[in-house]
Amino acid sequence: MKKRAHFSHGRADYLYAGALAITVLAAAAVLWASLPHRAIGVILDISRQVKVSLGLGMTFLALGVIAWRVWMARCYRAYQCVDDNALPAITVVIPAYNEGSQVLSTVRSIMASSYPASKMQVICIDDGSLDDTWLWMLQARREFPGRLRLIRQPRNRGKRQALLAGFRDADGSVYVTIDSDSEVLPQTLRHLVSPFVSDPRVGAVAGNIRVLNESGGAIPKMMEVSFTMAFDFTRAGQSVYGGVFCTPGALSAYRASVVNEHLPAWAEQTFMGVPATIGEDRALTNCVLGCGYRVVYQREAVVFTTVPCNFQGLRRMMVRWARSNVRESLVMATFIFRRFRRGDSGGGLVCLFGTLELLRMVVCEALKAGLLLHLFSHPLATLHAMTVTGLLASAIPALVYHVRYGGWLGWRWAIPYSFFWMFGLSWISFWGLLSASRSGWLTRGLHRAPASHALPAARQIGTV
Repeated sequence: MKKRAHFSHGRADYLYAGALAITVLAAAAVLWASLPHRAIGVILDISRQVKVSLGLGMTFLALGVIAWRVWMARCYRAYQCVDDNALPAITVVIPAYNEGSQVLSTVRSIMASSYPASKMQVICIDDGSLDDTWLWMLQARREFPGRLRLIRQPRNRGKRQALLAGFRDADGSVYVTIDSDSEVLPQTLRHLVSPFVSDPRVGAVAGNIRVLNESGGAIPKMMEVSFTMAFDFTRAGQSVYGGVFCTPGALSAYRASVVNEHLPAWAEQTFMGVPATIGEDRALTNCVLGCGYRVVYQREAVVFTTVPCNFQGLRRMMVRWARSNVRESLVMATFIFRRFRRGDSGGGLVCLFGTLELLRMVVCEALKAGLLLHLFSHPLATLHAMTVTGLLASAIPALVYHVRYGGWLGWRWAIPYSFFWMFGLSWISFWGLLSASRSGWLTRGLHRAPASHALPAARQIGTV
């Protein structure tokens, strides 16, 4: 097994400049092919041929990729849970910033896990919060004496540095990361960690993310369907060949022996000369994949996480994800074309779908330029085509959600989400490509403590 990670951030910087140049050139070519060349009939004919050929080629490629992903998702099988004696010692790391009382609920859900308490270390890090998060952490330690280790950063240094502080104090052979706005089910940790015991090739495991505040309005309901598609379809298929591209920050696990030596480089990662304070989960995934280990998905390792309830919050979250996707897709490109997975199958499929992701990142953004032009020049025909496309695009998410969770209400949110994404969010990936060097977190403001959790008086909690 190859032990050296291949993620080189200097090379990713150069690739980013190339990706921007290719996108601009491709967009210019699409716009030129879309313009009416009435003066020169020959050019017009060529333009039409190019558009038809390109359209047919992209259609067949997209259908082929969808068919393959459906097949891979059907082949998915979760790892079976192992018994208590076989479970490894784990360290659960919970970074928090301006989370308020929710951090207490997160800790309570972890402590209620069926995982053996003697094999579970829990570390909570306050990353320089400006609200009462630290007081709620102290309350959590009072509720679970001897089971919770607290770390307080003197100032906000970012989630990556908060995680690093927890990893440095970790004793477990497996690191589990969970966001402070998330809650797990009692069996979640057992399911999440079992693949490390069953398969020595596994270096990281992604949990199954669902929405905690689904009752918060239309956006959380749509995100519940979107998350089901992202995990029970996309990551399930990727898991078959051990090529899950992103272990989510809301719940993931890492083999300590794989990531430990790479943590300093991960913590100091830069992109275009700017310290990387976002995308820490995708960067760790690249580290594990680059070392030749498998990254898999565990369907029954369920965590419920809080999502934004308004457009502004959702936009900011998705901009951050888009920037991270650009950066780490380019980092991934520095090793997937090498023989990075020696003595194990699946490396070719990681390379194939990694290449498709790179092409999608460039080509799809260029095609949006042509779509925008057609929307202005032929609005009715373009809107009709977009309506049909939106309905077709919602079919697979609706089916996946219905098969996975049943009922007849939840899957319907796939349809409005398809159009919500098309008309309200589709620009975000393009903006993420243009602004990938920015590292603002964007979504961590101050939270007001819920009425159900009355903040204990400071004199009752005391100080460390």
